[in-house]
Order: sequence, then structure tokens, then C-alpha cells
Amino acid sequence: MAVVSTRPQPSQQPRRVTILGATGSVGCNTIDLIARDPEAFEVEALTANRSVDQLAEQARQLGAKRAVIADESCYGALKEALAGSGVEPAAGARAIVEAAEQPSDWVMSAIVGAAGLEATLAAVRRGAVVGLANKETLVCAGDLMMGEIARHGATLLPVDSEHNAIFQVLDFERLESVDRIILTCSGGPFRSWTREAMAAATPAQAVAHPNWDMGAKISVDSASLMNKGLELIEAHHLFAMPESRIDIIVHPQSVIHSMVSYIDGSVLAQMGDPDMRTPIAYTLAWPDRMAAPVSRLDLTEVAQLNFEAPDAARFPALTLAREALRAGGAAPTILNAANEVAVERFLAGAISFLGIADLVERTLDAVPAGPLANLDDVRAADAQARSQAAELAIRL
Repeated sequence: MAVVSTRPQPSQQPRRVTILGATGSVGCNTIDLIARDPEAFEVEALTANRSVDQLAEQARQLGAKRAVIADESCYGALKEALAGSGVEPAAGARAIVEAAEQPSDWVMSAIVGAAGLEATLAAVRRGAVVGLANKETLVCAGDLMMGEIARHGATLLPVDSEHNAIFQVLDFERLESVDRIILTCSGGPFRSWTREAMAAATPAQAVAHPNWDMGAKISVDSASLMNKGLELIEAHHLFAMPESRIDIIVHPQSVIHSMVSYIDGSVLAQMGDPDMRTPIAYTLAWPDRMAAPVSRLDLTEVAQLNFEAPDAARFPALTLAREALRAGGAAPTILNAANEVAVERFLAGAISFLGIADLVERTLDAVPAGPLANLDDVRAADAQARSQAAELAIRL
């Protein structure tokens, strides 16, 4: 049985919220929704990495109690930007975790990458309702995280459009009736490109997603389909589904966000315009629904929905993710760490686009994937993988 809680929480007005990663794409969309109904929410804390001016503006706009910048060198600038606002400034990694520990009802976990793990875990350990947009948390430490959720009675609500879609159509009370989960995938900007063309792809081309407006790292992951590989691992943990019963299908229109196939032949799909405010609104208002300013889906205008199998030869990241999930232990942690290093190097122009999957595979081969008994094991595997990937990247 999945550990994701579907037990409705007592409705509180206003709902106290904390947004980890407020200045990123998901964070900004969350703030857009909150700002449209300010009487329904109280903002406990907002966090960001280095975007001082944007964070200060958001905190002032929403009347947040606290604003936290991860980069300690930015503290002075944040304090100055918040002077006279009544918003308490803070800085540093520990302050980010403390923000997650504040007594809010709902926490948006939207810090990109493994950096979001400890703050998300802190929110889980106080039994919060967590909107999870940080898939790397479950990729790096899925068993640990799901165990903590069950232990502390926390509620995890998936924000990724694919997992949110599954959450909406999955019969949690009768999981034995589920045949398989089907994750849809736009195919990214290189869906029809040859490997020869992808070898010369630029960072600007890789971040130009055809359907979604996302940050650079997530956009590159979408272009390589590593994003879908990470989502496969996330789905395994969220819905207690073995890797062999999780399918991936390319759907260029991004209208069907994912599907659940049942043993009687029924396939239930969640559909909507490709706008992240829909899944964010679903988790922000859960167990109720709230109005969201998104375009309404007009199937007569869409007219045609296309589907195709992903090409594992052109997009090897999918195979690497499946192999890491099957291997277990630290393998997914190594996969994620190596990918973060590889994407960073690609965006800096140090390796080619095809070099991303190559670097991840070489790192997986080089770093032992031992068991993960605790958070220290996760940190150690992550650090070793990053160091190895950085060394290997020099040779590519």
C-alpha cells in the first residue's frame, strides 16, 4: 500500500503556508495563486537561493513573517531590502531547514535538486502537509523519506503534473485493482532530432521546452528525458508500484498528464491545459479545490492527441534510471548527483548534450551503490558521486 496519505486534513482558514524555493518557476506560480486570494492564506516563510531582490519583493507582497536566503553572503542585501517591512531576514542552509520547521499547515517543497532534501525532511518530521515539487528528494532518499512520512503522520501531495495526475485518478483503497501506471512525456525540444543533431545542441536549444515554462535545470532534464527517469523513480516510491509496472509514453501535446490502467481494462486519465498552476492549486487547497486562472481545456481546439514510444537509443537516460531503480541502494542517489553535475557542466558549455547521459553512466559504473540506512549515507553517496562526476567530466 502506498504511504502517500489521502486522509483529508481539517480545513483551516486562513491556511498557513511556507514556500521553499519561492523564486523558482513552481514557487512563483504558487505565489501567483496565493496573491489572488490573500485572505485565505498566511505566509510563514519564503526561501530562495540567491535572488535577493525577488525574494524581498515576494515577502513584502505577501506579508511573510520570514524570508530566508540560502547564500549567507547575501544576508546583508536581504536585510537592507526588507528594512521597515516587518519581515524577518535570515540566511544559510540551517535557516532554510528552520523555515521548514516553522508551524505552517502546508509546505511547498520546490527547491531544485538534492539541496531540497533536508528541508523537506524537516517539514515531514513535524507532520506537515507537503506539496512535493522536488522529485530529487524521493530519488535520493525515497525509502528513508517514505518511512519518515509514515512515522510522523505527514501528508505528501505530489505537485509534478504527472504524479499529481496519478494521485487524482488512483484508487488508493483498491490498489490491487491497478494494472499499471502510465507517465506521459512531451518528448521535449529534441523529440524528433537525430543523435547527430543532438550532439551539437546548445544550452539555449535545450531549455526551450515546447509546452512548459520551467527553470534551466529541469528544462535540460526534460530535453534528455532524465526528467522522466527521475519521475519514474519518484512514482515507484509515491505509489508503491514496481518499476516493471510503470510505463512511459510520449505525448507531445501535454494534454493528458498521466494515466492509471486497471485490471478490468479501464484507463483513467487526468487532462488539462499544460499550466503548473493546476496541480499546484490542487495541492494548495487539498482536500478541497480552488479556482485557478488557467485556460480551460477545449478538446475541439486540440482536435488530435498523439502518442509514441520513447526512443531509448536516442534518450539513454530512461534506461539508466530504470537500471538504477532496479539496482536499489545508493544507485538512484548516484544517478541524481551525477546528473546534476552533468547538467551544470552542459549549461556552462563544458560538455556536449549527449555527454550528460554519458557522464551519468560512467559515474554509475565508477561509484559503488551500497545500502542507505540513514541521511548520512545519502549525503556520503551524493558527495562521492559528485566528486567522481566532476573528475570524469574533465575527460569528456
